Amino acid sequence: MRRTGRSGKPGTHERAVAQLTELSGRTVVFHTGLCLLDTATGQCQTALVDVRSTFRFLRADDIEAYLRREQPYDCTGSVRSEALGISLFESIESDDPTALIGLPLIRLTTMLRAAGVAVPTRA
Repeated sequence: MRRTGRSGKPGTHERAVAQLTELSGRTVVFHTGLCLLDTATGQCQTALVDVRSTFRFLRADDIEAYLRREQPYDCTGSVRSEALGISLFESIESDDPTALIGLPLIRLTTMLRAAGVAVPTRA
């Protein structure tokens, strides 16, 4: 997401309104970083997963209704995409869409396998 005075987690209803108003109709890229440290070997793997997200044009009453229902004040971009927030998007593009929720699970399981961890675990 482009850094502005309104990026990150809003914390309040007023900041969330401003944030979603700014994002309306725009395409932004959310970045999620991941680090996996194997404490036995000291090996560290890192990854950056980008999620290109296009917001639909949001009317003021759409924003208010969404915020009153979800209250995503602890979510980056004021969006809880795993819930009603998905309705704010026109499209989402990523090789690991779980990164938008916070933890890129596809990338994490790839890193775990590279570290010798069987995913899924074998009986």
